[in-house]
Amino acid sequence: MTTHQLNVNGRNHSVDVDADTPLLWVLRDTLGLTGTKFGCGQGVCGACTVHLGGKAVKACQTSLQEAAGHAITTVEGLSKDGSHPVQKAWLAEDVAQCGYCQPGMIMSAAALLHHKPHPTDYDIDAAFADHVCRCGTYPRVRSAVKRAAGGAK
Repeated sequence: MTTHQLNVNGRNHSVDVDADTPLLWVLRDTLGLTGTKFGCGQGVCGACTVHLGGKAVKACQTSLQEAAGHAITTVEGLSKDGSHPVQKAWLAEDVAQCGYCQPGMIMSAAALLHHKPHPTDYDIDAAFADHVCRCGTYPRVRSAVKRAAGGAK
């Protein structure tokens, strides 16, 4: 095993984990950041979405080696006090039902708005095409993204 350097949520970490270990397990098991959820392990449900260098990626499909050297942001690092516009919009639109998929959706929404501050319905739907919410909160997700972008309510 080799020691790898990671910058997660603005803090530097040294981890002694195999290079091919999925980032998801490094975040959850090594660093104790359990906001990033394990859903499918195949990159199709979106529950494990984090930001890698500002881009939304599936942590279950991203190796430690791929992540090393890039800034990583998890849902815990989006804001210290829940003040990120997406987090506020999520509460205002009452998006969460069971809540399991929500950390990944929040991270995808934040990445979308960072790269496209005023997304269309098509943009929003495309950004969430690879997310699975068994509770079916997709209409509220769309409303929350619009609210966070300043385009609704």
